[in-house]
Amino acid sequence: MSTEPLIQAQPAHEKPVRSPCVNVCALDEADICVGCQRTVGEITGWSRMNNDERRAVLLLCGERARASGMMFSVPGQ
Repeated sequence: MSTEPLIQAQPAHEKPVRSPCVNVCALDEADICVGCQRTVGEITGWSRMNNDERRAVLLLCGERARASGMMFSVPGQ
């Protein structure tokens, strides 16, 4: 049995995904922030989310913005 310490690969340090907050904090009738398109739960839970969860929220924010007409996509780009 070897007495050498086991070397475990450490994941590269990843910076936290930044909040989409744009300091326009007001909720619409569906309780979605009109500035960042997050729900109240997403806003309050942001600091406890890992980066994968944050990225998933950002995708939802984009979908909400497109659905509400606040953001649009140009076909083919």
